[in-house]
Amino acid sequence: MVKMSAVIIAFNEGHNIGRCIDSVEGITEEILVVDSFSTDRTVEICKEKGVRVATHAFEGHIEQKNYAMSLAEYDHILSLDADEALSEELKASIRIVKDKWEHDGYRMNRLTNYCGKWIRHSGWYPDRKLRLWDRRRGRWGGVNPHDRVVMDEKASTGRLSGDLLHYSYYSLRQHVAHVNSFSSIAAQASYRGGRKSKVITDLVCNPFLTFLKKYFLQFGLLDGYHGFLIAVISGFGKFLKYAKLRELHVKASANG
Repeated sequence: MVKMSAVIIAFNEGHNIGRCIDSVEGITEEILVVDSFSTDRTVEICKEKGVRVATHAFEGHIEQKNYAMSLAEYDHILSLDADEALSEELKASIRIVKDKWEHDGYRMNRLTNYCGKWIRHSGWYPDRKLRLWDRRRGRWGGVNPHDRVVMDEKASTGRLSGDLLHYSYYSLRQHVAHVNSFSSIAAQASYRGGRKSKVITDLVCNPFLTFLKKYFLQFGLLDGYHGFLIAVISGFGKFLKYAKLRELHVKASANG
């Protein structure tokens, strides 16, 4: 049987962290929370539950998760965000692979709760994530804020049954604020990568096509009103990203 470390990053997640910790209790041999100087009860709740807590300044999603992974006691990592939790079926699947570890990493479906509704379309489900792996065969990569686990070229991966439950947004206001924040991070990443924003394709077509994709091609209309909100805000997020990217280039040109 392999031994596992559950690794969680958090910042002001007092309303979520307890549920996340409870869901992995008894599944892994270690629970580690890396907090980026929360000002709410996040750290207090972690200590009440007896889990190991480390503090580290947030430098980016990828950087924070790799740092947290480096602190884990065991090589087999189960990584969760503070607003996620394991379903009972997923817990059972993890127990099985603990006893018979056959792959270097395992993917699982993520089911998102949006403003009180479980979203099963809109491109949000099945949102397959690789969250259980041997850190000797993979690490966090991607482009902030869209982090993902990148496995070695010859690493093998399997799939687990059950859902990773994601409690994303509790209100429309929270969703809009999150999109505003993430669009700034994405614009900065694109700017550093030399990407430029084009008015017609990026500011006009991209947001509109994103809405059409979410609502029609990915059947967001079957998620009802919530699916419509997701499609509209997803398109708006694309617009914000490329508008902010354009603004960065304009400011750079103005400064010489």
